[in-house]
Amino acid sequence: MRSNLEQSIRVFRSDFLESLTHVHPIMPLVVWSPLVVVLLWRSIVVHQIPGTEIAGMAVLGVLSWTLIEYAAHRFLFHFKAEHRITKFLVFLFHGIHHDAPQDKTRLVMPPVGAAIILAILWSLFALVIPSPWIEPFIAFFAIGYLTYDYTHYATHHFPMRNRVARYLKHYHMQHHFQMPDRHFGVSSPLWDWVFGTK
Repeated sequence: MRSNLEQSIRVFRSDFLESLTHVHPIMPLVVWSPLVVVLLWRSIVVHQIPGTEIAGMAVLGVLSWTLIEYAAHRFLFHFKAEHRITKFLVFLFHGIHHDAPQDKTRLVMPPVGAAIILAILWSLFALVIPSPWIEPFIAFFAIGYLTYDYTHYATHHFPMRNRVARYLKHYHMQHHFQMPDRHFGVSSPLWDWVFGTK
């Protein structure tokens, strides 16, 4: 028998809606890897962007992801909701994870929600990053997202044996079980250091 931490919490009466809240952990890799490959192929072969510029977009894309990850976790997922509907949305997007942190089907984001968020962010980033550089930027932003998803999954379900991995696991478990108002970074503690939430 599983502990309460591992049990799945039902959110919707509708079986269809409920099914949309669960995702197999391999799905982000299956869905987003082809996008990354296509965008990088277009960057190198079609647009012939120099390697140094792709490297610059790599740093900017991954760094941007870590900031979005931190901000979303701190300000959206831990939003102090007052209204019944906003309380439900906060619970749906993140509170459920704190109530059942070992639920293997709710540790990575469902592709439909991730696609909507990526489409919005892509449109916003395109306002400041011109074509064709937006393509390698989005490719590395998606790599940052995948790193986050699988780091998060691993911190909950794998022993994390090397020093960096053990540190990230301990850091995230402290967020869950000791200090829910700190340690918002999952793939990196960088922005916690910058904004004083370490």
